[in-house]
Amino acid sequence: MDATLHDLGGILLKAIPTLILLLIVHLYLKRMFFGPMRDVLAKRQEATEGAQKSAEMLLAKASEKAEAIEVSLRKAREEIYHGQEETRRQWIGEQTAKIEEARRSSRDLIHQAKQQLDAETAAAKRDLNATTAALADQIAQSLLEGKAA
Repeated sequence: MDATLHDLGGILLKAIPTLILLLIVHLYLKRMFFGPMRDVLAKRQEATEGAQKSAEMLLAKASEKAEAIEVSLRKAREEIYHGQEETRRQWIGEQTAKIEEARRSSRDLIHQAKQQLDAETAAAKRDLNATTAALADQIAQSLLEGKAA
């Protein structure tokens, strides 16, 4: 057992430079590799978070602009619809006025045609009455002449 402890002590004595070298490598890597790596990762994290915040702000601004555009578009549509409605009302009013004018004109034409027809009827009756009397005289003459002959 003494020999084992003595051999173990020798192994530990020979392992001390390896442990020191391992400790130096650890400190070197910690300072030269992992420290800068941590700094780079922290900066990268900050940049990513900054970009995300910037993107969120831009998205919010874009959303506000889209909403403003939608509101102005809605107002423009309403104005167009009101304009179209007003134009339609004017057109209907003009059409109604034209129809009413056509009705008045047709009534006047009908009235004039009736008057003309009445005048022609009265003239035809006068002519018939005059012709009737003359024809009656002729018929009576011819009948009287026919009996006398």
